[in-house]
Amino acid sequence: MLKKTGTQMSSFGVSKRVNHDSTPFYSRALYHNTDFRDKDIDYTESSVSEDIVDKIFCQDSRDMYQLSDNSVHLMITSPPYNVGKDYDENLSMKEYLKLLKDVFTEIYRVLVPGGRACVNIANLGRKPYIPLHSFIISDMLEIGYLMRGEIIWDKSASAGTSTAWGSWQSASNPTLRDVHEYILIFSKGDYKRDKKNKKDTITKDEFMKYTKSVWQFPAESAKKVKHPAPFPTELPSRLIKLYSFQGDVILDPFCGSGSTCLSASKLERHYIGYDNNKEYCKIAQERIKREFAQFEFLLHEKPSSQYKYEKKRTKNKK
Repeated sequence: MLKKTGTQMSSFGVSKRVNHDSTPFYSRALYHNTDFRDKDIDYTESSVSEDIVDKIFCQDSRDMYQLSDNSVHLMITSPPYNVGKDYDENLSMKEYLKLLKDVFTEIYRVLVPGGRACVNIANLGRKPYIPLHSFIISDMLEIGYLMRGEIIWDKSASAGTSTAWGSWQSASNPTLRDVHEYILIFSKGDYKRDKKNKKDTITKDEFMKYTKSVWQFPAESAKKVKHPAPFPTELPSRLIKLYSFQGDVILDPFCGSGSTCLSASKLERHYIGYDNNKEYCKIAQERIKREFAQFEFLLHEKPSSQYKYEKKRTKNKK
């Protein structure tokens, strides 16, 4: 039986990549001294106490003292934009970036080896245009993260009728109207994770769709969620399915209205949220309780991950 040969890099491209050998590409000078993976990585994970999971802590996430090193599998967040929303402080750019870097440094501590960090961010302004995503990438690499890529979230389906186009029908000073945001993807120490007999929950169609670098779905209604800048549950749900296993621990250090935490519960993962705004912590907790009750009613049962914890508590009481 003839052995199938894989594709290789070609000056004219390849029709599709099958068992693709990328050695020639990564052997080029462009990639010299760019492998920053931890060669001596220890894949040992710390467990998370039962009294910490599935909770939202109303405190500053620069010090998540409840969490042990190497205990969280996936972080998903959309940090405050510092543009004058109700929850924003009036920080200078230097102060704002330091705040984010301090939080992301703490996240690096609690992520398991190979754990992923996903940051949803939009760029700001026009005079000048502030490329926040570029600043965050630079800081994340400095902390030690490995960058996996970036997703463009195309929000055009829900874009309003903005007239911030600058000079109308003139080359004098036209300005771009952003209908996208970024989702920046990073790993700690290595690109892969040890599966440890855990279960994947993503379907073939979802995998084919979510591994494309442009995602299209509408934004969330701020009035509906009662938060100035919520992201839709579609965003964390896709990331959770793509980058975590069933039963993993999902963290959001700026949990706001609780979209990440809610999605984690529905997808049979455990969540831990942090936010220093008491009002939004309450909104998130009530939202999770309300929507999860509806979810349970539809399924007529609780997700197995939560059931396991309740079962353990019942046994302990006997």
